[in-house]
Amino acid sequence: MRAIVYTEFGAPPALRDVAEPSCPVDGVLVRVEATGLCRSDWHGWRGHDPDILLPHVPGHEFAGTIAAVGDDVRRWTVGKRVTAAFIGACGRCGPCRSGNEQVCDNQVQPGFNYWGSFADVVAVHRADVNVVALPDGLDMVTGASLGCRFGTAYRAVVLQERVAPGEWVAVHGCGGVGLSAVMIAVAAGARVVAIDVSEAALAVARSLGAEAVVLGSGADVPARIIEATGGGAHLSIDALGSTTTALNSIASLRKRGRHVQVGLMVAENATSSIPMNVVMSRELELIGSHGLSARDYPAMLALIADGSLDPRRLVGRTIGLEEAPAALMAMDRPPTGAGMTVIVP
Repeated sequence: MRAIVYTEFGAPPALRDVAEPSCPVDGVLVRVEATGLCRSDWHGWRGHDPDILLPHVPGHEFAGTIAAVGDDVRRWTVGKRVTAAFIGACGRCGPCRSGNEQVCDNQVQPGFNYWGSFADVVAVHRADVNVVALPDGLDMVTGASLGCRFGTAYRAVVLQERVAPGEWVAVHGCGGVGLSAVMIAVAAGARVVAIDVSEAALAVARSLGAEAVVLGSGADVPARIIEATGGGAHLSIDALGSTTTALNSIASLRKRGRHVQVGLMVAENATSSIPMNVVMSRELELIGSHGLSARDYPAMLALIADGSLDPRRLVGRTIGLEEAPAALMAMDRPPTGAGMTVIVP
């Protein structure tokens, strides 16, 4: 099969012919029909993930058709249109038994623990726990966009932040996760202020229903959010993952507000200081959010089916597999457009 492979962290990836993966006994092989290009893939390529072994194929959010089924799989057959939770849960550990597969003790992730979906075929382990059927009316590009960014935003806004109608939600960083969070919060009846350094990204946030926008990333951002929301956000999301955006998110909350950390905090941002005096005196909540378990997909898919959510609007462009190396490396630079990039092999 064809796959995008890198042999050194930070070195140019290349399109190569490689052997197809073996089908796991408890898993399936999926013929990839679309796969998202995510900042998490960039972090992996840059060497920020200790689980990655070289050579490596990135990619963790995808949609396609089942091409092979392992002997122990009971729920799936060849030919089914599917996606999968990017956190491959075991289904047996304590967190899984409590319904929290997204923090499974024994999780594996395509594109990180093993070769991913920037390829013609990708393996999915523990298929009966992690594979999700795609509705017939949902196209593959939209299906691929759900796997990380949209699903992650859905969990952060709906399940972790417990968004309520009329609340102000501040979204720091309007990339794929951030714009997804804007759409989901607006659909839930919340009022949204979007924050980004890109006017193009903020224009998209406006088109998705954000009532207010803040351009920039400086020390004045929290004050501008507090002014725009009449006292601060009830909920705030760091959808980027940096010391600056995390601290601005916390500082922009009104009393008893909730901060959710969604963007990966790695490298120099991994041990960011938190103003715990502010957290204590304002009775703030600091919450992490990590992906979305397969069991929570049906509720999200129902909102897509009834038109409440339209993730296809968040896809900025589609590219071929041969264009993926340049697109991945371009994430070293500030984005020039808005919306998700989806690879169609």
